Amino acid sequence: MSEPLAAPHTRAPLTLESIMRQVMLAAAPATLFGIWLYGWPAFNLVAITLVTVILAELLCLRLAGRPTGGVRDGSALVTGLILAMSLPPWAPWWIAVTGGLVAIIVAKGVFGGTGQNLFNPAMVARVALLIAFPVEMTRWVEPAPLTSGASPGFLEGLQITFLGAVDWDAVTSATTLDATRTALAEGRSIEAALPDLFDPWLALLGYAPGSLAESSALLLLAGGIYLLARRIIAWDIPIVMLVTLAVLSTGFHVLDPDRYASASVHILAGSTLLAAFFIATDPSTSPATPLGRAIFAAGCAAIIWLVRTYGGYPEASAFAVLLMNCFTPIIDHYLRPRIYGRDRLGNPLNGKEQRP
Repeated sequence: MSEPLAAPHTRAPLTLESIMRQVMLAAAPATLFGIWLYGWPAFNLVAITLVTVILAELLCLRLAGRPTGGVRDGSALVTGLILAMSLPPWAPWWIAVTGGLVAIIVAKGVFGGTGQNLFNPAMVARVALLIAFPVEMTRWVEPAPLTSGASPGFLEGLQITFLGAVDWDAVTSATTLDATRTALAEGRSIEAALPDLFDPWLALLGYAPGSLAESSALLLLAGGIYLLARRIIAWDIPIVMLVTLAVLSTGFHVLDPDRYASASVHILAGSTLLAAFFIATDPSTSPATPLGRAIFAAGCAAIIWLVRTYGGYPEASAFAVLLMNCFTPIIDHYLRPRIYGRDRLGNPLNGKEQRP
Protein backbone atom coordinates (compact mmCIF):
# COMPACT_ATOMS: atom_id res chain seq x y z
CA MET A 1 0.00 0.00 0.00
CA SER A 2 1.37 3.40 -0.99
CA GLU A 3 2.21 5.97 1.65
CA PRO A 4 -0.29 8.81 2.04
CA LEU A 5 0.81 12.07 0.47
CA ALA A 6 -0.22 14.11 3.51
CA ALA A 7 -1.40 13.57 7.04
CA PRO A 8 -5.15 13.41 7.57
CA HIS A 9 -6.72 16.67 8.68
CA THR A 10 -10.18 17.63 9.79
CA ARG A 11 -11.80 19.64 7.03
CA ALA A 12 -14.60 22.13 7.55
CA PRO A 13 -17.00 23.22 4.82
CA LEU A 14 -16.51 26.89 5.73
CA THR A 15 -13.94 29.03 3.97
CA LEU A 16 -13.16 32.72 4.41
CA GLU A 17 -15.11 33.50 1.26
CA SER A 18 -18.17 31.56 2.39
CA ILE A 19 -18.07 33.15 5.86
CA MET A 20 -17.93 36.65 4.35
CA ARG A 21 -20.83 35.81 2.04
CA GLN A 22 -22.90 34.63 5.00
CA VAL A 23 -22.17 37.82 6.95
CA MET A 24 -23.16 39.99 3.99
CA LEU A 25 -26.31 37.94 3.53
CA ALA A 26 -27.20 38.39 7.20
CA ALA A 27 -26.60 42.14 7.02
CA ALA A 28 -28.47 42.58 3.73
CA PRO A 29 -32.05 42.86 5.14
CA ALA A 30 -31.16 45.66 7.57
CA THR A 31 -29.11 47.43 4.88
CA LEU A 32 -31.84 47.20 2.26
CA PHE A 33 -34.40 48.39 4.79
CA GLY A 34 -32.15 51.36 5.60
CA ILE A 35 -31.87 52.21 1.91
CA TRP A 36 -35.64 52.01 1.55
CA LEU A 37 -36.14 54.06 4.71
CA TYR A 38 -33.76 56.89 3.77
CA GLY A 39 -33.91 56.82 -0.03
CA TRP A 40 -31.37 57.37 -2.77
CA PRO A 41 -28.79 59.24 -0.66
CA ALA A 42 -28.47 56.12 1.50
CA PHE A 43 -28.04 53.94 -1.61
CA ASN A 44 -25.34 56.28 -2.90
CA LEU A 45 -23.53 56.12 0.43
CA VAL A 46 -23.46 52.31 0.47
CA ALA A 47 -22.33 52.12 -3.16
CA ILE A 48 -19.52 54.66 -2.71
CA THR A 49 -18.27 52.96 0.45
CA LEU A 50 -18.16 49.52 -1.19
CA VAL A 51 -16.37 50.81 -4.29
CA THR A 52 -13.84 52.66 -2.12
CA VAL A 53 -12.96 49.64 0.04
CA ILE A 54 -12.51 47.42 -3.03
CA LEU A 55 -10.14 49.91 -4.68
CA ALA A 56 -8.26 50.42 -1.39
CA GLU A 57 -7.91 46.65 -0.93
CA LEU A 58 -6.55 46.27 -4.46
CA LEU A 59 -4.02 49.03 -3.75
CA CYS A 60 -2.89 47.38 -0.49
CA LEU A 61 -2.51 43.99 -2.15
CA ARG A 62 -0.49 45.50 -4.99
CA LEU A 63 1.80 47.42 -2.61
CA ALA A 64 2.31 44.27 -0.51
CA GLY A 65 3.21 42.25 -3.61
CA ARG A 66 0.31 39.88 -3.16
CA PRO A 67 -2.07 38.58 -5.85
CA THR A 68 -4.89 41.06 -6.37
CA GLY A 69 -7.26 38.11 -6.59
CA GLY A 70 -7.22 38.16 -2.79
CA VAL A 71 -9.86 40.87 -2.95
CA ARG A 72 -12.34 38.14 -3.82
CA ASP A 73 -12.30 36.79 -0.26
CA GLY A 74 -14.99 39.36 0.58
CA SER A 75 -13.37 40.71 3.76
CA ALA A 76 -13.08 44.22 2.31
CA LEU A 77 -16.72 44.18 1.26
CA VAL A 78 -17.81 43.15 4.75
CA THR A 79 -15.74 45.96 6.27
CA GLY A 80 -17.24 48.46 3.84
CA LEU A 81 -20.77 47.23 4.43
CA ILE A 82 -20.46 47.41 8.23
CA LEU A 83 -18.98 50.90 7.94
CA ALA A 84 -21.77 52.09 5.65
CA MET A 85 -24.39 50.63 7.99
CA SER A 86 -22.99 52.72 10.84
CA LEU A 87 -22.86 56.06 8.99
CA PRO A 88 -25.50 58.81 8.91
CA PRO A 89 -27.72 57.92 5.92
CA TRP A 90 -27.35 61.29 4.16
CA ALA A 91 -23.63 61.73 4.80
CA PRO A 92 -21.69 63.35 1.90
CA TRP A 93 -19.66 61.25 -0.52
CA TRP A 94 -16.29 62.22 0.94
CA ILE A 95 -17.29 60.77 4.32
CA ALA A 96 -17.74 57.37 2.64
CA VAL A 97 -14.46 57.69 0.73
CA THR A 98 -12.45 58.83 3.73
CA GLY A 99 -13.94 56.15 5.96
CA GLY A 100 -13.29 53.41 3.42
CA LEU A 101 -9.65 54.44 2.96
CA VAL A 102 -9.03 54.64 6.71
CA ALA A 103 -10.66 51.25 7.32
CA ILE A 104 -8.74 49.34 4.65
CA ILE A 105 -5.38 51.12 4.46
CA VAL A 106 -4.82 52.39 8.00
CA ALA A 107 -6.72 49.88 10.15
CA LYS A 108 -6.15 46.76 8.05
CA GLY A 109 -3.43 47.05 5.42
CA VAL A 110 -0.82 48.62 7.70
CA PHE A 111 -1.17 45.67 10.10
CA GLY A 112 -0.57 43.12 7.36
CA GLY A 113 -3.97 42.54 5.81
CA THR A 114 -6.82 40.17 6.51
CA GLY A 115 -6.65 38.52 9.91
CA GLN A 116 -3.63 40.54 11.08
CA ASN A 117 -5.40 43.68 12.29
CA LEU A 118 -5.64 44.33 16.02
CA PHE A 119 -8.61 46.71 15.79
CA ASN A 120 -11.91 46.35 13.96
CA PRO A 121 -11.33 48.31 10.71
CA ALA A 122 -14.89 49.59 10.31
CA MET A 123 -14.95 50.93 13.87
CA VAL A 124 -11.54 52.57 13.51
CA ALA A 125 -12.93 54.42 10.50
CA ARG A 126 -16.15 55.37 12.28
CA VAL A 127 -14.36 56.78 15.32
CA ALA A 128 -11.84 58.63 13.14
CA LEU A 129 -14.69 60.19 11.17
CA LEU A 130 -16.60 61.11 14.32
CA ILE A 131 -13.59 62.86 15.81
CA ALA A 132 -12.52 64.59 12.58
CA PHE A 133 -15.96 65.50 11.22
CA PRO A 134 -18.36 65.69 14.19
CA VAL A 135 -20.94 67.83 12.38
CA GLU A 136 -21.34 65.56 9.36
CA MET A 137 -21.28 62.45 11.56
CA THR A 138 -24.07 63.66 13.84
CA ARG A 139 -26.60 64.86 11.27
CA TRP A 140 -29.56 62.52 11.51
CA VAL A 141 -32.57 62.74 9.23
CA GLU A 142 -36.18 61.79 9.68
CA PRO A 143 -37.08 58.55 7.86
CA ALA A 144 -38.47 59.26 4.39
CA PRO A 145 -39.25 55.91 2.70
CA LEU A 146 -38.73 55.58 -1.04
CA THR A 147 -42.44 55.03 -1.54
CA SER A 148 -43.38 58.31 0.16
CA GLY A 149 -43.62 61.74 -1.40
CA ALA A 150 -41.07 63.10 1.07
CA SER A 151 -38.29 60.88 -0.29
CA PRO A 152 -35.78 62.60 -2.63
CA GLY A 153 -35.74 61.37 -6.22
CA PHE A 154 -32.72 59.85 -7.94
CA LEU A 155 -31.27 63.13 -9.21
CA GLU A 156 -32.01 64.90 -5.95
CA GLY A 157 -30.31 62.06 -4.14
CA LEU A 158 -27.18 62.60 -6.24
CA GLN A 159 -27.26 66.30 -5.39
CA ILE A 160 -27.56 65.53 -1.67
CA THR A 161 -24.65 63.07 -1.78
CA PHE A 162 -22.24 64.94 -4.05
CA LEU A 163 -23.23 68.60 -3.70
CA GLY A 164 -24.72 68.73 -0.21
CA ALA A 165 -27.86 70.32 -1.61
CA VAL A 166 -30.15 69.83 1.36
CA ASP A 167 -31.93 72.06 3.83
CA TRP A 168 -30.72 70.42 7.04
CA ASP A 169 -33.02 72.48 9.21
CA ALA A 170 -35.98 70.86 7.47
CA VAL A 171 -34.89 67.22 7.70
CA THR A 172 -32.67 66.79 10.76
CA SER A 173 -33.93 65.01 13.85
CA ALA A 174 -32.49 63.91 17.17
CA THR A 175 -31.90 60.24 17.91
CA THR A 176 -33.12 58.62 21.10
CA LEU A 177 -29.65 58.60 22.63
CA ASP A 178 -29.14 62.26 21.68
CA ALA A 179 -32.39 63.04 23.47
CA THR A 180 -31.31 61.29 26.67
CA ARG A 181 -27.98 63.10 26.73
CA THR A 182 -29.65 66.47 26.05
CA ALA A 183 -32.22 65.87 28.79
CA LEU A 184 -29.50 65.09 31.32
CA ALA A 185 -27.46 68.13 30.28
CA GLU A 186 -30.51 70.36 30.78
CA GLY A 187 -31.32 68.82 34.14
CA ARG A 188 -34.54 67.24 32.88
CA SER A 189 -35.83 63.77 33.63
CA ILE A 190 -35.16 61.02 31.08
CA GLU A 191 -38.55 59.56 31.90
CA ALA A 192 -40.20 62.84 30.91
CA ALA A 193 -38.14 63.35 27.74
CA LEU A 194 -38.32 59.88 26.18
CA PRO A 195 -42.06 59.32 25.59
CA ASP A 196 -42.05 61.87 22.76
CA LEU A 197 -38.91 60.49 21.11
CA PHE A 198 -38.75 56.77 21.84
CA ASP A 199 -41.31 54.14 21.04
CA PRO A 200 -39.99 50.60 21.60
CA TRP A 201 -42.21 49.18 18.86
CA LEU A 202 -41.10 51.76 16.31
CA ALA A 203 -37.48 51.19 17.30
CA LEU A 204 -37.98 47.45 16.89
CA LEU A 205 -39.41 47.92 13.41
CA GLY A 206 -36.93 50.61 12.41
CA TYR A 207 -38.81 53.89 12.09
CA ALA A 208 -36.47 55.92 14.28
CA PRO A 209 -33.70 58.34 13.24
CA GLY A 210 -30.21 56.90 13.40
CA SER A 211 -27.42 55.42 11.33
CA LEU A 212 -28.19 53.93 7.94
CA ALA A 213 -28.84 50.35 9.00
CA GLU A 214 -29.02 50.41 12.78
CA SER A 215 -32.67 51.47 12.84
CA SER A 216 -34.39 48.13 12.51
CA ALA A 217 -33.59 46.18 15.66
CA LEU A 218 -35.78 43.33 14.41
CA LEU A 219 -33.84 42.86 11.16
CA LEU A 220 -30.48 43.11 12.91
CA LEU A 221 -31.65 40.51 15.43
CA ALA A 222 -32.85 38.26 12.60
CA GLY A 223 -29.46 38.59 10.88
CA GLY A 224 -27.69 37.78 14.13
CA ILE A 225 -29.81 34.69 14.74
CA TYR A 226 -29.04 33.56 11.19
CA LEU A 227 -25.30 33.86 11.86
CA LEU A 228 -25.68 31.93 15.11
CA ALA A 229 -27.72 29.21 13.41
CA ARG A 230 -25.10 28.84 10.67
CA ARG A 231 -22.34 28.83 13.30
CA ILE A 232 -20.60 31.76 11.65
CA ILE A 233 -20.38 33.47 15.04
CA ALA A 234 -20.35 32.01 18.56
CA TRP A 235 -23.13 32.79 20.99
CA ASP A 236 -20.76 34.02 23.72
CA ILE A 237 -20.25 37.60 22.59
CA PRO A 238 -23.77 38.68 21.54
CA ILE A 239 -25.58 36.97 24.43
CA VAL A 240 -23.17 38.05 27.17
CA MET A 241 -22.99 41.57 25.76
CA LEU A 242 -26.77 42.05 25.60
CA VAL A 243 -27.41 40.40 28.97
CA THR A 244 -24.72 42.46 30.69
CA LEU A 245 -26.03 45.70 29.20
CA ALA A 246 -29.60 44.77 30.15
CA VAL A 247 -28.64 43.95 33.74
CA LEU A 248 -26.60 47.13 34.18
CA SER A 249 -29.21 49.44 32.67
CA THR A 250 -32.13 47.79 34.46
CA GLY A 251 -30.44 47.90 37.84
CA PHE A 252 -29.61 51.59 37.67
CA HIS A 253 -32.94 52.44 36.04
CA VAL A 254 -34.78 50.88 38.96
CA LEU A 255 -32.67 52.91 41.39
CA ASP A 256 -33.19 56.23 39.58
CA PRO A 257 -35.42 56.20 36.46
CA ASP A 258 -35.02 59.96 36.01
CA ARG A 259 -31.24 59.63 35.64
CA TYR A 260 -30.71 56.27 33.96
CA ALA A 261 -32.30 54.98 30.76
CA SER A 262 -34.02 51.60 30.70
CA ALA A 263 -32.74 48.41 29.08
CA SER A 264 -35.09 48.83 26.12
CA VAL A 265 -33.48 52.18 25.29
CA HIS A 266 -29.94 50.85 25.52
CA ILE A 267 -30.63 47.73 23.47
CA LEU A 268 -33.11 48.94 20.85
CA ALA A 269 -31.68 52.43 20.29
CA GLY A 270 -28.33 53.12 18.70
CA SER A 271 -26.01 50.48 17.30
CA THR A 272 -26.09 47.98 20.16
CA LEU A 273 -27.46 45.07 18.13
CA LEU A 274 -25.26 45.91 15.16
CA ALA A 275 -22.23 45.81 17.46
CA ALA A 276 -23.31 42.67 19.31
CA PHE A 277 -23.84 40.50 16.24
CA PHE A 278 -21.77 42.03 13.43
CA ILE A 279 -18.91 44.04 14.95
CA ALA A 280 -17.76 42.65 18.30
CA THR A 281 -17.88 39.11 16.86
CA ASP A 282 -15.06 39.79 14.38
CA PRO A 283 -12.80 36.73 14.91
CA SER A 284 -9.60 38.66 14.13
CA THR A 285 -10.13 41.18 16.92
CA SER A 286 -11.95 39.16 19.60
CA PRO A 287 -10.56 36.50 21.99
CA ALA A 288 -10.24 32.88 20.95
CA THR A 289 -11.64 31.10 24.01
CA PRO A 290 -15.27 31.03 25.27
CA LEU A 291 -14.32 32.56 28.64
CA GLY A 292 -12.21 35.17 26.91
CA ARG A 293 -15.07 36.10 24.59
CA ALA A 294 -17.42 36.39 27.56
CA ILE A 295 -15.04 38.77 29.33
CA PHE A 296 -14.60 40.73 26.12
CA ALA A 297 -18.38 41.03 25.63
CA ALA A 298 -19.03 42.05 29.23
CA GLY A 299 -16.36 44.73 28.90
CA CYS A 300 -17.97 46.06 25.71
CA ALA A 301 -21.36 46.27 27.44
CA ALA A 302 -19.96 48.03 30.50
CA ILE A 303 -18.14 50.62 28.39
CA ILE A 304 -21.25 51.24 26.27
CA TRP A 305 -23.30 51.89 29.38
CA LEU A 306 -20.66 54.10 30.99
CA VAL A 307 -20.08 56.27 27.92
CA ARG A 308 -23.77 56.67 27.19
CA THR A 309 -24.51 57.53 30.80
CA TYR A 310 -21.57 59.72 31.76
CA GLY A 311 -19.60 60.41 28.56
CA GLY A 312 -19.77 63.16 25.98
CA TYR A 313 -20.92 60.92 23.12
CA PRO A 314 -24.44 59.48 23.00
CA GLU A 315 -23.34 56.45 20.98
CA ALA A 316 -20.54 54.33 22.39
CA SER A 317 -20.46 50.97 20.61
CA ALA A 318 -17.49 51.83 18.39
CA PHE A 319 -15.47 53.15 21.33
CA ALA A 320 -16.34 50.09 23.41
CA VAL A 321 -15.29 47.59 20.74
CA LEU A 322 -12.01 49.38 20.03
CA LEU A 323 -11.12 49.67 23.71
CA MET A 324 -11.78 45.98 24.28
CA ASN A 325 -9.80 45.13 21.13
CA CYS A 326 -6.79 46.47 23.05
CA PHE A 327 -7.33 43.79 25.69
CA THR A 328 -7.78 40.88 23.28
CA PRO A 329 -4.07 39.90 23.21
CA ILE A 330 -3.91 40.06 27.01
CA ILE A 331 -7.07 37.98 27.38
CA ASP A 332 -5.77 35.39 24.93
CA HIS A 333 -2.40 35.28 26.74
CA TYR A 334 -3.89 34.47 30.14
CA LEU A 335 -6.79 32.32 28.95
CA ARG A 336 -5.01 30.04 26.53
CA PRO A 337 -6.63 26.64 25.95
CA ARG A 338 -4.90 23.85 27.86
CA ILE A 339 -2.73 21.62 25.71
CA TYR A 340 -3.36 17.91 26.19
CA GLY A 341 -0.93 16.58 28.80
CA ARG A 342 0.00 20.02 30.10
CA ASP A 343 -1.48 22.60 32.46
CA ARG A 344 -2.67 26.02 31.32
CA LEU A 345 0.82 27.46 31.80
CA GLY A 346 2.25 24.89 29.43
CA ASN A 347 4.01 22.80 32.08
CA PRO A 348 3.85 19.00 31.81
CA LEU A 349 1.31 17.37 34.11
CA ASN A 350 2.77 15.47 37.06
CA GLY A 351 6.13 17.13 36.39
CA LYS A 352 6.97 15.00 33.34
CA GLU A 353 6.07 14.66 29.70
CA GLN A 354 2.93 12.60 29.03
CA ARG A 355 3.35 9.84 26.50
CA PRO A 356 0.45 8.50 24.46
